[in-house]
Amino acid sequence: MGKTLIEVHFSSRQKEEEELIALRNRIERRRSDRAEQQRVRAEQERERQARLTEERVRREEEAAKLRAEEDAKKKKIFSNKSFGGYLQKVDQKKGKKLTAREEKKKALMERRKPLNIDHLTQEKLAEKAQDLWQWLHQLHAEKFELAEKLKRQKYDIYVLRNRVSDHQRGSKASKTSRGAKGKSGSWK
Repeated sequence: MGKTLIEVHFSSRQKEEEELIALRNRIERRRSDRAEQQRVRAEQERERQARLTEERVRREEEAAKLRAEEDAKKKKIFSNKSFGGYLQKVDQKKGKKLTAREEKKKALMERRKPLNIDHLTQEKLAEKAQDLWQWLHQLHAEKFELAEKLKRQKYDIYVLRNRVSDHQRGSKASKTSRGAKGKSGSWK
């Protein structure tokens, strides 16, 4: 009976040790799997950042190229002899402020982004759509803020004009009342 208790104890201890070794192996495997996943994620994030940077640089280059082409077109058009007088006016205008139409055109040219999606994969298209949606959301937010600012400024102008007109009415009334006092004796 003593032998069997010892054998049972050793066999249960051996099973526990095997389970412990198996558990340690699973923990080590999970740890290595997690480390591999983190490494893969970090690599994917680096690639995504590189793609974004590359895309931004490419867009800037394309925008610069488009501006250069437009400038070349303008110079070509203006170089015709029939535009000689117009060119002088343009040169004179350079020193002056831009007109509202020119300012609007300039702002739109700066904000306009070329949409090159022919070569993009579905994942990149989804990223591009998300970027465009965020940009649109930002523009709507800016538009809303500017509209609110405009409302506030219109209200301030309205209030200030009323104050000025009230002040002018008050000063006219006091001037006329002093002069009218001796004649009719009524106050206005």
